[in-house]
Amino acid sequence: MGSKLYLIKEGEISLKGGNRNLFEKQLRHNIKNKLRPYHSEITKQKGRLYAEISDKAPDEIIRKALSTTPGITGFARAYMAKKSIEGIKTKALEILPSSDFRNGDSFRVTVKREDKTFPMNSHEVSCELADTVFSLYPEMTVNLKNPEHTLTCEIRGDVYLYTDEEKGESGLPYATAGKGMLLLSGGIDSPVAGYMMAKRGMKLDAIYFHAYPYTSEMALEKVKKLASIIAPYLGGLRLFVVPFTEGQEYIRDHGYEEEATLMFRASMMKTSERIARENGGNAIVTGEALSQVASQTLDAMSFTDSMTDLLVLRPLVGMDKEAITAVAERIGTYETSILPYEDCCVVFSPKHPVTRPVKEVVTRHFEELKMEEMIDKAVKNTVVYSFDPMGNEINE
Repeated sequence: MGSKLYLIKEGEISLKGGNRNLFEKQLRHNIKNKLRPYHSEITKQKGRLYAEISDKAPDEIIRKALSTTPGITGFARAYMAKKSIEGIKTKALEILPSSDFRNGDSFRVTVKREDKTFPMNSHEVSCELADTVFSLYPEMTVNLKNPEHTLTCEIRGDVYLYTDEEKGESGLPYATAGKGMLLLSGGIDSPVAGYMMAKRGMKLDAIYFHAYPYTSEMALEKVKKLASIIAPYLGGLRLFVVPFTEGQEYIRDHGYEEEATLMFRASMMKTSERIARENGGNAIVTGEALSQVASQTLDAMSFTDSMTDLLVLRPLVGMDKEAITAVAERIGTYETSILPYEDCCVVFSPKHPVTRPVKEVVTRHFEELKMEEMIDKAVKNTVVYSFDPMGNEINE
């Protein structure tokens, strides 16, 4: 059985000193897990991983797997050449016709000569390879600062050639920094929050609070779609769908109208803590940004934080909507997030919400609601959907 070779560049992992092997081991596991059921072998050399992947694996599957895996700064389909200048030039002549190099485009040659015993220096090899490019594409031009294409040659224990490296997600491999529970709504912010925490090494599951019939089944399908889109960045996830219609109706009917959102968010924190602890989570992740809406003021967030002993992480807290939207567009969640299916937070939002709650007062009001029984019932009736590391829903 044949195989394809991919060169994979690490980033922040290289700074991890004595713990580097643990991060590299997890990264290799994350890559192999995404490429199932295709056979793959991953080895390492000085800041590089080399993945030999079965020919049966489609190129688009490999690219999706590598481009959505945190811990990878860049990757490229690579080809081994004989360790001589003639061997290098011969291999370049073989691979360039199947690359995106075209007459009229600009290019540069980059040579990394780790093996100093190689008889030619980097500049000399670059010149030879540039001549090789011109022999095939005489109308191409050299542009060292901003080329349209790059031909790279790495001379190490072996020699590797590749063209047009693709950018990776950088960051740290997920599952190297504990496990959290993402509060996933149908909006723009929360999927971005999950993506950002995955890039810091956190493994995540997600919770969605569903209030049927106030929120439609289309709203649930929208959230499931968002879960499938972010799953590759998270290494797969489980989506816990919590039925909370009865709880929200109770808050609406028995609480103070202006505090309804705060009471609901307090219930969400209590419920999320229960589910997190039952599933190995030690943090709650939200998509809140400071002062974006009434329930995201300092006073409001301080109150909701007091409802749980778990660490509450808000990776978007200092970002504005424009910056958050830009990330959502890049990772592919934006178009789904703006579909017109509202989540339960919007449906039950009061006309004039309190923005500067007094913690002692709203805490007493929440305790007076006695939500424990409803939270127990909601947790008991929670439905779980699972998504694999490539974003496919798993029927369990």
